[in-house]
Order: sequence, then C-alpha cells, then structure tokens
Amino acid sequence: MGSVESLYSLVLSSVVILLAMSTNVDVEGEKLASATLRMFKDQGKRLGVTGWVKNTREGTVVGQLQGPHDKVNEMKVWLSKVGSPSSRIDHAEFSNERDIPKLEIHGFGTRY
Repeated sequence: MGSVESLYSLVLSSVVILLAMSTNVDVEGEKLASATLRMFKDQGKRLGVTGWVKNTREGTVVGQLQGPHDKVNEMKVWLSKVGSPSSRIDHAEFSNERDIPKLEIHGFGTRY
C-alpha cells in the first residue's frame, strides 16, 4: 500500500508543477498611474492570481504574476487588451515565463 501512496503523491506533485506558473510583466501605454495599479491588483485578486505591480520612472507598469496557467493567461489577455478604463494599453510584454512547483508570492501587492 505504501508504494501506491508514494506513486499517487508523485503524480499529484507533477500535476501541481504543471498547473502553476510565473511571469514578469511590463505594460506600456498612456495614463498608467495609481488607478491602473489598483485595477491591476483588483483583477489579479478576482482571478486568484498572486503577484506585485509598480510604476516605473519611464511611465510603464511592471510586475510579476503567479498562479494556475489558465488564470495567469487570462490576466495576460486582460493586461494586453483591457486594462484600466482610465488608461490606454499600447504594449504588454511578458518575460521569464516558467513553471513553478508552488506559489512564491502570496497575495497581491504594490511595490514602490
């Protein structure tokens, strides 16, 4: 019975690894200010994505997202196509995408 439980545990661990991901975000556009950061965080929380965001001196918004592949991908679409109603998204770039065995960030915050 122990070997069956070990195999089951291994399979579950593999599934978790395949379902969680992390990506960095860099969003360029017009009027990317505190309202955009708030919307970014709210949308992330709604989707169950964890991470952080911050405004840069160049006027972009950067951050990191973590969560299930489907939710992170949904957030990527939102960041690329929708965003805050008070801003205009010109370009969203996602980099350093990787599978992760567990979330490294808990909650969703703003960095300064």
